[in-house]
Amino acid sequence: METKLLTDRDIFPTDEVLRGALGRRYAAFQELMAQIAAPEPGLTAEWRYYHDGKAWLCKVCNKKKTIFWLSVRDKFFQVGFYFMEKHRNGVAELAINEALKSEFLQSKPSGKLLPLPVRVTKKKQIRDILEIARYKKSLK
Repeated sequence: METKLLTDRDIFPTDEVLRGALGRRYAAFQELMAQIAAPEPGLTAEWRYYHDGKAWLCKVCNKKKTIFWLSVRDKFFQVGFYFMEKHRNGVAELAINEALKSEFLQSKPSGKLLPLPVRVTKKKQIRDILEIARYKKSLK
């Protein structure tokens, strides 16, 4: 079982803190942050401590719309997307890893939303995250 990191509300997740927490996966994290801040897709990232989950999370948005959430674990960082049922087929048509699609298509709703978690351990997974983020950004 993985351990949730960044649980001390008094320690803001600076680059130094994130480098220490992510270790060799920090390069993938840096690449993702650079890619989302590029003019396309032009997303913004904001770290906040959430008392309900007792950890720091990064909310990535397009204006006021949340695109995904990012959390740091001991062996990876996780990006979490949430979609409505009506978007299930749209996600299935994306050019992303087949295992991700399969997991999503079999997922059970959490309230009214369907979760699509991506456990990131390698830089090559960033392509899928960006593809999903562009799709999520395009939704009304």
